[in-house]
Amino acid sequence: HDCSMELSVAARLIEKGISKEPLPQVWADLGAGKGLFSIALAGLLPAASTIYAIDQDASALKNLRINKPDIVLHKVQGDFTLKSLDLPETDGVLMANSLHFVDDKLSFIKNLKRILKPSGRLLLIEYDMDKPNPWVPYPISFARMLILAKDAGFPEVVKIDKEPSVYNRANIYAAVLTGNPS
Repeated sequence: HDCSMELSVAARLIEKGISKEPLPQVWADLGAGKGLFSIALAGLLPAASTIYAIDQDASALKNLRINKPDIVLHKVQGDFTLKSLDLPETDGVLMANSLHFVDDKLSFIKNLKRILKPSGRLLLIEYDMDKPNPWVPYPISFARMLILAKDAGFPEVVKIDKEPSVYNRANIYAAVLTGNPS
């Protein structure tokens, strides 16, 4: 994650992508890192919600704390790209600057549907660029995201926010992908 990003910015980027239902929700933060977006998510979810923060970096996860006692946080050390990821059905999957580490995005997103409820949403924060660099090996611009989402069975894609990037000329965008409301 972009360590220089403020918590308030992280919260603003994802806020419009989270259901306003008052019932508890279950979310997975794939590639949680030090947990900036997990913490932002915790601040936006209703009481008794659950967040699964998943990252390969055990030391980053170890220091992750959310200061909301009514939110359950599960820290899972592991590779979020594996099909074997053992998670319950979720209301939402958050991927903040982590989809650009996935080469075969179509298979990956189709596979994610396994853990999403039919009404679930995929909330993505990505750099709006298509040219790879050492930090963003498999970038996906918003234009390409629109095509990918439809191919993966998410007919609705809404860009909910954007933010200038600190590191390069590409903006960061936030998008929410949903399937057909069942």
